[in-house]
Amino acid sequence: MALLRKINRVLLMLLILMAVALLYSKTFKARPPANHPDLDHQAPGRAVEGGAESEVETDIPVVICASEERVGAAMATINSVYSNTQANVFFYIVTLRDAIKLIRQYIEKTKLKEIRYKILEFNPMVLKGKVKPESPRPDLLHPLNFVRFYLPLLAISNHQKIVYLDDDVIVQGDIKELYNIKLEPGHAAAFASDCDLPSTHEMVRSVGMQTTYMGFLDYRKQEVRELGINPSDCSFNPGVFVADVEEWKKQKITKQLEKWMSKNFKENLYSSAMAGGVATPPMLIVFHDKYTTIDPKWHVRHLGWSPDTRYAESFLQKAKLLHWNGHFKPWDYPCVHLDLWEKWFIPDPSGKFSLVRPEI
Repeated sequence: MALLRKINRVLLMLLILMAVALLYSKTFKARPPANHPDLDHQAPGRAVEGGAESEVETDIPVVICASEERVGAAMATINSVYSNTQANVFFYIVTLRDAIKLIRQYIEKTKLKEIRYKILEFNPMVLKGKVKPESPRPDLLHPLNFVRFYLPLLAISNHQKIVYLDDDVIVQGDIKELYNIKLEPGHAAAFASDCDLPSTHEMVRSVGMQTTYMGFLDYRKQEVRELGINPSDCSFNPGVFVADVEEWKKQKITKQLEKWMSKNFKENLYSSAMAGGVATPPMLIVFHDKYTTIDPKWHVRHLGWSPDTRYAESFLQKAKLLHWNGHFKPWDYPCVHLDLWEKWFIPDPSGKFSLVRPEI
């Protein structure tokens, strides 16, 4: 009996040791060490769900951000892209956690249920220590405004190129044409120059919109002057662009952009009170003289800069892409050329997103 009790005690001790070891493994070993790269640089995004079909290498990947408060705008952009092409387009819809369910319902309960897509959840913690919380225009500091910096690091399948579109865009042409643009050797992206449309210049000057680096960088700061960028150089709008994924990775574009975000956080090299907030200047610095130019018809912009200044309708009909960048958005009021945007708007089945229109 004494021997049996001794054996039982030994077995009991072994069971206790095994339980402690298992608990330790779950608590500590599943967590990477303090110097693990996953903790040093948090993943900017993860896939949370998608449609019935997965993406393939031959797809045209289009990235669009959809915030909860502007979800109807993003759906209008997606609708315009999908309706004007026969190409196989795959949409990567980037959002924050609070809007995932709303986006899924918006797609599944409308004509957009036919699109192929994946919803990606963006991790705003990657912006910690890089973006100041205060701004006269809070919309410019929304975390999704910085998704464009992290495109190759998102949960996106292998694609040679990616098309990025802001949510205040309507596509009137075939997106395949924009995607097929040939980037020059050594260029990681293609943008539209702010000095590329003569008809734009007259309208832009009339409302005081800046088209040069002077409108985005604070040239009183020594570090800005040391960049050697002429303040009269033409700027570009990063709301529409085509990115070469491998070249972006090769040049470590994301790290360069983060560097200038961090510098501004500490030294205030540019201000959100200036023309393009705090998301545009880092791209202007990193891509200065290092980008391929997009056909002007593929980025007709400034439609949201003034509620009174309009383009000629004949000119807009020929445009391949319209961009209501600026304060006056087409889902709000007042705004110009509302009919060209409303054509692609799909009412929110949940009723949360609604248009602001004058009472008749």
